[in-house]
Amino acid sequence: MEFCPKCGAILIPKAGGRMSCSCGYRTTKKSKGPLIKEVAKEVIRLEIIEEDTNTKTLPITEASCPKCNYEEAHYWLLQTRASDEPETRFFQCAKCKHRWRDYD
Repeated sequence: MEFCPKCGAILIPKAGGRMSCSCGYRTTKKSKGPLIKEVAKEVIRLEIIEEDTNTKTLPITEASCPKCNYEEAHYWLLQTRASDEPETRFFQCAKCKHRWRDYD
């Protein structure tokens, strides 16, 4: 890993083996070390919710179903994005079992 002599940030590999920085600095010679293809990789965890999930234990709230317009739905919260962002609210209609989500 190489650092920018101008601002101290990590240099990003570019085409031709050269390195560059967000401050505008670019190396004039090819890097000696191995190139890093991906600096950071976000890990996404998907949770499969089966259709026959028992919703009897989930709380009910007033929410209008977009499919049948029934006014009650079960809900649950999941952290689907970064921890510094609000969680995602999932709803399931108490009548027709249609599912949808609400982002804050």
